[in-house]
Amino acid sequence: MSKIVWLLPLLLALPPLLLVGGDDDAPERPPASSLLQIAERGDISALDALLERRADANVRDSCDWTPLMKAAVNGHRQVAERLLDAGAVVDATDQGGYTALLLAASNNHVAVVELLLAHGAMIDIQEQTEGYTPLIWSAHRGHAETVQVLLAHGADATLPDLQGHGAAWHAASQGHPRVGALLQGAGDGAHANAAGGRDRNPHAG
Repeated sequence: MSKIVWLLPLLLALPPLLLVGGDDDAPERPPASSLLQIAERGDISALDALLERRADANVRDSCDWTPLMKAAVNGHRQVAERLLDAGAVVDATDQGGYTALLLAASNNHVAVVELLLAHGAMIDIQEQTEGYTPLIWSAHRGHAETVQVLLAHGADATLPDLQGHGAAWHAASQGHPRVGALLQGAGDGAHANAAGGRDRNPHAG
């Protein structure tokens, strides 16, 4: 009995979690690779399950890609929306300065482009390797619908890449007259010419 009385003050001083064996009911966060892979696949059910387990929407892979970038480059609009609602940073950049918007625009995923713009994505962001904007990439690859959406949201058609070429120059150099017509009057038409070029998108889908 004397031993119990002696131990009582020590037991009362212990934190409650130690006395009950810890918070065993708190879910463990899943590994970062799980959310990245699921976002890339576009599996919305699996994504919801991971987010319920407190998965970090801003995890990164070795190239600094986030789940939102994986969803954007593959055109998974619903997954991108879930990630944004879960706190994904819309303008996070990878090691080359690419954002989710650049990836979606360069791959002509119009619905994702519109979603990202609605969430405040920087429309004239320039990646670091070539200085391409979402509009330049879309013009370079002949994505007329994406070009229309970007222009409607106020994209600056006069911004040049690191070589001094704007969106209309890229449309002309790659043989995209429809895109060139959309850009006429947007501020860059005077700089368009038929000089050759090549598609250098390292993230093409």
